[in-house]
Amino acid sequence: MNTDSQAPVPGGVPYGTARSSADGAAHTVGFELTFPHPLESVWAAVATPAGLRGWLAAADRFEPGPGGAVTLRWRDGAPDGDPAPATGRITAWSRRRLAEYTVDARGSFGFTLRGALDDDRTRVRFRNDFTGDAEHLLDALADWHQHFELLSEELYGRPVDWAAWTPQRFAELRAQYAARV
Repeated sequence: MNTDSQAPVPGGVPYGTARSSADGAAHTVGFELTFPHPLESVWAAVATPAGLRGWLAAADRFEPGPGGAVTLRWRDGAPDGDPAPATGRITAWSRRRLAEYTVDARGSFGFTLRGALDDDRTRVRFRNDFTGDAEHLLDALADWHQHFELLSEELYGRPVDWAAWTPQRFAELRAQYAARV
């Protein structure tokens, strides 16, 4: 399964791309994003416990730097609001430029940031490598897409109300990605 279009969908986040191995078991999901926010703000959102909590996952353990331990609890769709922890390591790290995590059940995912400290725009290249079937790939595309919508809101100072989170938007995005492949 391969998708390559970067056209934006409602909400301003462009569609992600996907590549799969010949046997369909290994996948790479990618997003190219531009946020009208300074590099420091975007870095704080993708590479600090407080920032990750606002749009992705609670970081119960977070040791910045290569090899540092990380434990994330995804906050969306967790029964009774108590998500299971995903443990792993920080597998790549370069202050203000690169943060990559490898955690249980999510594979490796990372953010490469481009922008100047005196600029008000930051480009983000995101990549997620994982194994699973075609259904898992569609889930990953929709899940990351939705989280990037939440990241955009967080960067504008509109934090997610996780108690009000519903799977409706995820289902819409998943159907859109299914129609594209």
